[in-house]
Amino acid sequence: MSPAVKQPRQLPRKSTANSLVVPAIEIVQGRSRKVFAFPIDGKLLSRFASVTRIARSDSEGVTGYQRPEVLSHISQIKKYLESANPMLPNAIVVAFDSTVRFKPVSAAASSQHGRVGSLNIPLREVGEPTPGLIVDGQQRTAALREAALKRFPVFVVGFVAEDETEQREQFLLVNSTKPLPKGLLYELLPSIHAPLPEALSRKRFPAAILERLNHDNDSPFRDLIVTPTAPRGVIKDNSVLRMLENSLTDGALFRFRTSTGECGDIEAVLNLLKHFWSAVREVFPSAWGLPPKRSRLMHGAGIISLGFVMDAIADGHRKTPVPSVTQFRNGLRLIEEDCRWTDGFWEFGKNHHVKWCDLQNTSSHIQAVTDFLLASYRSR
Repeated sequence: MSPAVKQPRQLPRKSTANSLVVPAIEIVQGRSRKVFAFPIDGKLLSRFASVTRIARSDSEGVTGYQRPEVLSHISQIKKYLESANPMLPNAIVVAFDSTVRFKPVSAAASSQHGRVGSLNIPLREVGEPTPGLIVDGQQRTAALREAALKRFPVFVVGFVAEDETEQREQFLLVNSTKPLPKGLLYELLPSIHAPLPEALSRKRFPAAILERLNHDNDSPFRDLIVTPTAPRGVIKDNSVLRMLENSLTDGALFRFRTSTGECGDIEAVLNLLKHFWSAVREVFPSAWGLPPKRSRLMHGAGIISLGFVMDAIADGHRKTPVPSVTQFRNGLRLIEEDCRWTDGFWEFGKNHHVKWCDLQNTSSHIQAVTDFLLASYRSR
């Protein structure tokens, strides 16, 4: 007879009404910090982990540490989870009390880095404190709870905390890391085709336009916009994005976008932008391509305000799908003598004069330049 084949030992998975047993890996960090990682159906998270809301009382001061649930953010995550092929690779981080118990399978299932076994998590009655508090993943947990899904497995990383002070400490450490720089985010957006949160979806089309403006050979902006891959530019990417978003919302570029604003006829958009900004370069050659400290044309105030002038000139040529460079140039000539990009004073009013180098990238200054240039253009 053939020798019996030895079956591999299975991880214990027995759960009861009072506990949940899951396969887990335990590692030790520092001198004695035990950290557990395990997979679980996201729909079960609320059975053993909850959120302690931040609050203040006269006797205890600040208690808890989590911000209130952001409903719009949760709604966006929920919408993504209910899409065709979602993924949540980031683990939910949970701080457990001392009632959780880890049981290794055997010495053979251990290594110098960790042990394989099972984690026994007590379950409490409704209304009683849970053994776990969510340190990171509050919005994802809420979205998982609300999503129209039968199940959705996620990873949980847990650790045993001594008290709420330690939980708050870990919450701050986990959430105080530097976020992804916006410039890098904008540069990555055009290459991402998966469903995105609404706030990012709205920026994907402007980011794609910006990318083309900075790299197309026939673009007047070529290599002039500062991005992580083009650090030698002189114009801040956010200034160009604001100009694009303004025009896409209710300006000359609006006609070329879809109803949602998340995409559109990018070639038509680029033709109009290249025509206008080529005309700007021709009308103001001494101010073009300089650092913002030497030319306020390359400054946020200049880029954004001239974007509104572009809309006004294009509005005067509505019968033409895309005004020509000559048409834009003729319109810009009407305001040429009033611009003070590199010297002199902006004459905003009888007692409102601003030296060219004192022009700041603030809402008030941008509005002042915009109103002044539009009034000058329309009066002529």
